[in-house]
Amino acid sequence: MDKRLLDILCDPVTKTPVRPLRRDELDALNSAIGAGEVDTVAGQKVATPLAAGLITTDRKVVYRIDEDIPVMLAEEGIGTAQLLSFPA
Repeated sequence: MDKRLLDILCDPVTKTPVRPLRRDELDALNSAIGAGEVDTVAGQKVATPLAAGLITTDRKVVYRIDEDIPVMLAEEGIGTAQLLSFPA
């Protein structure tokens, strides 16, 4: 992802900056998605694993990246509090 774009992206609600998910974070999230344990902020079940994602710097919300396009919609965010085995 372009560094300039990453520098201007932020959580649409809290305005917290975001960074790319690390591989261990992405793997943990996708494992939970595969187990059917992940919902969006809007309460919709996340059925498809993420190829890539962004996480807020406070580590509270993840946003997926689809075909190199960040999906920064508040209702599409994934709260990390529901992820029991999310890396520190």
